[in-house]
Amino acid sequence: MNITFSEKMSKIKGSAIREIFKVAGDPSYISLAGGNPSPDTFPNVELSKIAEKYLAENPVLSLQYGVTEGYMPLREAVKNRLRNRENIGTENDDLIIVSGGQQGIELCSKCLLNEGDVVIVEEPSFIGALNCFRSFNAKLVGVSVEEDGMNIEELESKIAENDNVKIIYTIPTFQNPSGNTMSLEKRKKLYEVALKNNIIIIEDNPYGELTFDGEKVPTIKSFDTEGIVLYAGSFSKVLAPGMRIGFCMGCKELIGKMVVAKQVSDVHTPMITQLMAYEFIENFDLDGNIEKARMLYAHKCDVMIKAMDKHFPDTVKYTKPKGGIFIWCTLPEGFDSIDVSKECMKEKVVFVPGSTFMVDMEKPCNSFRLNYSTMDDERIEKGIEILGKVLTKLTK
Repeated sequence: MNITFSEKMSKIKGSAIREIFKVAGDPSYISLAGGNPSPDTFPNVELSKIAEKYLAENPVLSLQYGVTEGYMPLREAVKNRLRNRENIGTENDDLIIVSGGQQGIELCSKCLLNEGDVVIVEEPSFIGALNCFRSFNAKLVGVSVEEDGMNIEELESKIAENDNVKIIYTIPTFQNPSGNTMSLEKRKKLYEVALKNNIIIIEDNPYGELTFDGEKVPTIKSFDTEGIVLYAGSFSKVLAPGMRIGFCMGCKELIGKMVVAKQVSDVHTPMITQLMAYEFIENFDLDGNIEKARMLYAHKCDVMIKAMDKHFPDTVKYTKPKGGIFIWCTLPEGFDSIDVSKECMKEKVVFVPGSTFMVDMEKPCNSFRLNYSTMDDERIEKGIEILGKVLTKLTK
């Protein structure tokens, strides 16, 4: 049988990162490609105790259907955390528990986008969000990312050039894939531009807690007085990604519509993992777990940067993030990072070519993303040494 796929899905390609994972799963490869948190940060002992407790003492609550909005005590715990740590949440806001931050982006898109509507994205940007917007036949318009975040003048120009701009999507803190952080000044300007043009901002912040020095730039949502910012967060990078616990905070009208959309998608996020997250927040040391992750990633980033300083040719530039799990590298003009990737794969080192993160994935890209969160120090150093030799050979 010949299957005719919908126009929405026929244009979507599988994530190149997921394809790389198939190779990276081979222990003989050094993977600098993924975005996985380190297993060393998983509080598996504590989580196993929590799961055992709920399944033994309250199996109905653990295994029965729940409400779409999410387990109420967990929602309140997350609201309190956002209020106390990020100054997020007004009387006009509400919160929904979602199955990972990715689902929050998808539900918001489902509620807001008609075919042909425009979504402005940072370029480069997160492949999962880009493919989400593509799946709704939205028109993607890229705005370049500078060291201090999105180019605001370019943003204003792109808004003026395009009708029906519905969403501005941004990862302002330790951006994926660049590792850059948007300045407070630019965050405020971005908010003003969106408000003036009646555009919803999706502020995606899965890495914000992973600051190396403890310093945080206020979120865009923290000064949202008009309800135009949907804040998407996740416990994937600070607790465990397999639990699939994310959350979205936004105006009650939008969250209410996302609840309806989620009922169509998966009814509700699994109760057992919601209960595990709630119990860990309330009765265990989530902040301690985050501190452990912060220190680990700061160390791994330092190991990678020092190796890059030693082995990379001077013609290759790279970011030096202050948090998160990614470094963005840029070759001289005229080079394509896919060529570097192919050569490195022969040497059993993998990373993600930059075209994956662009609006036009078919266009050659001279940048690429590195990840340092999962490999040990020795493999990071060895991988960077091999990559440096390939870069030197190809760019000299």
